[in-house]
Amino acid sequence: MELTIGAKAPDFVLEGSGGQKVRLSDYRGKRVVLYFYPKDMTASCTDEACQFRDAHASFSTLNTVILGVSTDPVSRHDKFIAKYELPFTLLSDEDHQVSELYGVWQLKKLYGKEYMGIVRSTFLINEEGILVKEWRKVKVKGHIDDALAFIQNNMEK
Repeated sequence: MELTIGAKAPDFVLEGSGGQKVRLSDYRGKRVVLYFYPKDMTASCTDEACQFRDAHASFSTLNTVILGVSTDPVSRHDKFIAKYELPFTLLSDEDHQVSELYGVWQLKKLYGKEYMGIVRSTFLINEEGILVKEWRKVKVKGHIDDALAFIQNNMEK
């Protein structure tokens, strides 16, 4: 399935940190920054999560929630949240079905080895559940500021 800007974002249900079931459509009426990342507790993923943490209040004032998705189990998410005081929900996509739905489960290479994994990506979904922006193959540096600026400059207040 190809994602299309301006089309309804694919709905899903995943187990979230703390064990609650989270459905994307539960957030209708709010904007959603849905970010996919490879692995809890790794350098770049920790940096990204902490930058989202530090900008959390700014996103909140713009009626925007942050949801992070990786294939880590909820128990690891809970440790990650506790260690870095993350104020948003992390979702466990252990079977990578949602990652595949959003086209971020891809062949990757590291040190000459090929493997399947999440390619760091972020999606912005508006209050009606419509995909309005995507950032693929994200580099962490400056990304959170870019996402926040996009919402501030391009979304209805």
